[in-house]
Amino acid sequence: MRAVQVTAAGDRVRWVEIPGAARPARVYVHGLGAASGPYFTEVALHPALAGHRSLLVDLPGHGISDRPTSLAYTMEEHADFLARALEAAGVRGADVVGHSMGGTVAVLLAARHPHLVGRLVLVDANLDPVRPEAEAPGSSGLAALGEEEFLAGAWRGVRDRAGAHWWATMRLAGREALHRSAVHLARTEVRGVLTRLAVPRAYLHPEADGPVAGTEALRAAGVTLRSVPDCGHNIMLDNPEGFARAVGEFLGN
Repeated sequence: MRAVQVTAAGDRVRWVEIPGAARPARVYVHGLGAASGPYFTEVALHPALAGHRSLLVDLPGHGISDRPTSLAYTMEEHADFLARALEAAGVRGADVVGHSMGGTVAVLLAARHPHLVGRLVLVDANLDPVRPEAEAPGSSGLAALGEEEFLAGAWRGVRDRAGAHWWATMRLAGREALHRSAVHLARTEVRGVLTRLAVPRAYLHPEADGPVAGTEALRAAGVTLRSVPDCGHNIMLDNPEGFARAVGEFLGN
């Protein structure tokens, strides 16, 4: 396990590192209420992707990273703290793979710290703001709750809607971090930022969901779109073989 201090109070971002001789390094970033180790270890070691130095980073408030209550947990803040971890690890020009909220953070990382990102792979990532909706799953349902309400016990309803699989990692997240991250994620738009980036970019999505919104504009901007069969939102868990091959083909592993 590796770590770097990211706040004056001593809070740390932590990551698990898989050694490899091939370059560039690869950085895997989880989604809301998740953790990078459980979501990405299997695919990072798949023959289609293995051999590269790989960093499985947990964002502040999530997984094995610290959970300070003083942070706003904006997507920009997550991106800047991720940048500090990569700087500490000596990473430059990385292949950054971001799932869901992690994809939003990865886009902002590439825009705010361009020397750190060489290529970008978004995995069913949030590109647009979403309308908060009570009782809805994911960031939309979380964002519909006030923070005091959530902390006072409404988090139990989120737990029940999340189900045992997602809750296995969501329960590790700080509750303030989880709620604030969801609220800011629901408000954040990165579609325009993504289309303006100069680095090679790919967007993976479940085949069953149909075309990605704004497909033609994304393609016109040079974004590679790939559908993956036999999966839902958690592509790397539902179809690790299809995920690894799709990412490996784009990155040329």
